[in-house]
Amino acid sequence: MEQIFEKLMYASRWIMAPIYLGLSFVLLGLGIKFFQEIFHILPIIFEMTEVDLVLVTLSLIDITLVGGLIVMVMFSGYENFVSQLDVGEDSEKLSWLGKLDSGSLKNKVAASIVAISSIHLLKIFMDVKNIDNDKIMWYLLIHITFVLSAFAMGYLDKMTRAGK
Repeated sequence: MEQIFEKLMYASRWIMAPIYLGLSFVLLGLGIKFFQEIFHILPIIFEMTEVDLVLVTLSLIDITLVGGLIVMVMFSGYENFVSQLDVGEDSEKLSWLGKLDSGSLKNKVAASIVAISSIHLLKIFMDVKNIDNDKIMWYLLIHITFVLSAFAMGYLDKMTRAGK
């Protein structure tokens, strides 16, 4: 009975596989939004102010960072929790593939969230005249929370690795 239970429990990791595949659809959606924004600004590029162009560019960078985060979570999560990716020797292989354990992935996700938050905060600062001071304060507090959380996670990970 114990062996059946353990085998069933171990096989249940495959429930995560369609979830990781689902992230690729989110990535597709981000790609569509990215190019939708590009096609939206092309006809009006000469009428746009520099600040507006920088704000759109920051939004595109934001989308790109989120896309990279999705790829990292999708591949690393699959490899760590489901199965190794069988990428042929003759095809391109990402250099970090198979090297991110769950702790490293967690730290990279935290760093990516801080980067995304930084881009968002920069967008806020570029449009500061249109945003209430109370909202700016909340944006700053949230960003500082992300930074401190990422720092604490990295520090704790470093401490636990040094103790091994």
